[in-house]
Amino acid sequence: MEHTSRALVLVVVLCLAVLITQGAAHDQPPRSESPPSFPIDLEKCWSSLFNVHGCVLELFQSVFSGKFGHVGTACCKAFSTIDANCWPHMFPLNPFFPPLLKDNCANLVPNLP
Repeated sequence: MEHTSRALVLVVVLCLAVLITQGAAHDQPPRSESPPSFPIDLEKCWSSLFNVHGCVLELFQSVFSGKFGHVGTACCKAFSTIDANCWPHMFPLNPFFPPLLKDNCANLVPNLP
């Protein structure tokens, strides 16, 4: 039962993140990092994380707990492949999370990009 409730929370959080990001994108001027003709593809941003079993759950546990011990090596490797332009759209409510996770992953897995 606990696994089902965690999965439900994860789905709700992902949906909210997508809706908030889409709504906020309409209110803000285009950013200089990505030209207006190239919108961020959130599915592509998340795809590498969904390809690693349990990675998305590990990341959301870290977001909500503030502890990075949940994030494993495979998830760190997948996270390191994500374009930095994706981060504000993937984690709109916690802009400090991606750089903190990147630093933590650099300690866990040396020589990450």
